[in-house]
Amino acid sequence: GMVFNEPTEHFFTFNNPYGACPKCEGFGHTLGIDHDLVFPDKSLSVYEGAIAPWKSNSLKKYLNKLIINADKFDFPIHRPINKLDENQYKLLWKGNSYFKGIDAFFAYIERKKYKLHYRVLLSRYRGRTLCDECNGSRLRKDASYVKINDLSIQDCVLSSIKDNLKFFKSIQFTEYEKKVSHRLISEIINRLTILDKIGLSYLTLNRQSSSLSGGESQRINLATSIGSSLVGSIYVLDEPSIGLHSKDTDKLISILKSLKDLGNTVIVVEHEEQIMHHADEIIDLGPKAGINGGNLVFQGSYKKLNQAKTSITAEYLTGKKMINIPNKRRNSLRSFFIKNADKFNLKNFDVEIPLNNLVCITGVSGSGKSTLVKEILYPEYKRYLNNKNSISTLKYLNGDLHLIDQIELIDQNPIGKSSRSNPVTYLKIYDDIRKLFSNTPLAKLRNYKPGFFSFNVVGGRCEMCEGEGVITVSMQFMADIHLPCESCNSKRFKEETLEVLYKEKSISDILEMSIDEAVTFFNQSDQRVDKKIAEKLEILASVGLGYLKLGQSSSTMSGGEAQRIKLASFLAKGKNQNDTLFIFDEPTTGLHFDDIKKLLFAFKSLIEYGHSIIVIEHNMDVIKCADYIIDLGPEGGANGGNLLFAGKPEEFVKLKNNATSKYLKEKLS
Repeated sequence: GMVFNEPTEHFFTFNNPYGACPKCEGFGHTLGIDHDLVFPDKSLSVYEGAIAPWKSNSLKKYLNKLIINADKFDFPIHRPINKLDENQYKLLWKGNSYFKGIDAFFAYIERKKYKLHYRVLLSRYRGRTLCDECNGSRLRKDASYVKINDLSIQDCVLSSIKDNLKFFKSIQFTEYEKKVSHRLISEIINRLTILDKIGLSYLTLNRQSSSLSGGESQRINLATSIGSSLVGSIYVLDEPSIGLHSKDTDKLISILKSLKDLGNTVIVVEHEEQIMHHADEIIDLGPKAGINGGNLVFQGSYKKLNQAKTSITAEYLTGKKMINIPNKRRNSLRSFFIKNADKFNLKNFDVEIPLNNLVCITGVSGSGKSTLVKEILYPEYKRYLNNKNSISTLKYLNGDLHLIDQIELIDQNPIGKSSRSNPVTYLKIYDDIRKLFSNTPLAKLRNYKPGFFSFNVVGGRCEMCEGEGVITVSMQFMADIHLPCESCNSKRFKEETLEVLYKEKSISDILEMSIDEAVTFFNQSDQRVDKKIAEKLEILASVGLGYLKLGQSSSTMSGGEAQRIKLASFLAKGKNQNDTLFIFDEPTTGLHFDDIKKLLFAFKSLIEYGHSIIVIEHNMDVIKCADYIIDLGPEGGANGGNLLFAGKPEEFVKLKNNATSKYLKEKLS
């Protein structure tokens, strides 16, 4: 009684209405009953009340029916939900002849939703959930009837790159099928091999791009270029090692070398020591950043680096300068615990996190570091701090939680919600600068208040560009075009505003200064306000941002720069701030050795102020300076998520067959 459609290539793509799952329309998720809301605590068993909707007296009859009949179909009612096998978990939802199942229960509630209390009950457990029709593959169900060597396209897209590579290499064909598929199979194997080589073997083929880290996205773009197998081309790569473990960096280097061997030229903008070590030619610019940079300080092979005279990079690579290992690791008697960490690929472990320490979370890409910190620790600690009475409802945390007053996740998102945000507005330095200008004789004569020198409000700003300095032309179906404002010549202010000078500088001149220039400018004065401005700017310079302009738009800054500006804002508060737990996600992104040294000094200052720091990091210079290391792995994806080590670096390097300790041992020695 079934009708089968003849397959075409559109039959196997979720981007075409013909091949997309009709229920989720090719998105893989639907608005349905959220499993995490039904089972809020998966460490509980059915008998202990794991099924949240059946806890109330009025609905307990459904739970009792399951408990009474469980022995008839051998269901373990005393086993925690997270320890059930796939069939047992499925049975809870689908039911059988003795027990109708959770799906049938919610279907009944759906039919009764004309009653208000049933609508309220449904809304409590609704959420974005995996489509049960396509199981998240996003393809129509009958596409799974077409199989090659007993594997359907759904099986392929739900499997990892590693498993797919194994399948396509071992595929068995008849002579005729080999002729038809030869070119296709070689292309598939070639592309999967590249993804595997650059350390992405743990990703499933249907992984959504929005859920990828920046490093993963960049490596997929790299794989796209490499997969084209061009010859005689120039490849320009901007920090391809971002988000890569040292083990994966070795793989990346082998790919870059294979590109070169094909007859291509590979130009890499990079700070990673391993990549520089394997380069045929190093071009070093400097000697410092901003106005103190822009010179060619060295060009030549890695072996000739000791001949460089003004290169800071060469000094670090040859060992003349180095990031020193701390003389003593901090010990802490105060700590909190993450218990039963079981989200995504985490394998239900407990781990201690000491306070007033620099704690590094390490492990290969995809091992579960971000899940542990950003999906478990941060949201639950935040919920606890917002409502300290909720400690009894905490699922993952316990210990000395009360010793922390606030938690800050310092990520690489832009520092402001609009392009108007810049370093001096973010650190509130611009308020003091505007006061300086409003106190000049000409400003007092004209009755200009501090707000007159703001580019965000009507008054002294140029109204043609509304203080932006550029005119944005909307191009509808193409990217917007930004043109210099003809009225103010991109100075952002009216002519009469620019007539007001402080030490022969207009407000526009001040915003065009680099942070290093501004520190020198404001330190020349003995006035208290000038010294206060200079002190705050020096904090920005101390985290390696002296080259940024005071008025530089947040939209032109990298993620690493935005992260360091946020760090500087907390350093500016000094000891006055509440005891804070800081979380940094790969803060060394885009940093030179010298900047990493400054960053570690900033971390030291925060800990001396009484704060605690957790860093997700691959950089060995940061890891070797940690007081405490938590290492996850051994691999990425399904083969990761295990706690491999928690303790001091000196103990960690004693581990054998550990991807991180192997590289750390070299650094510590």
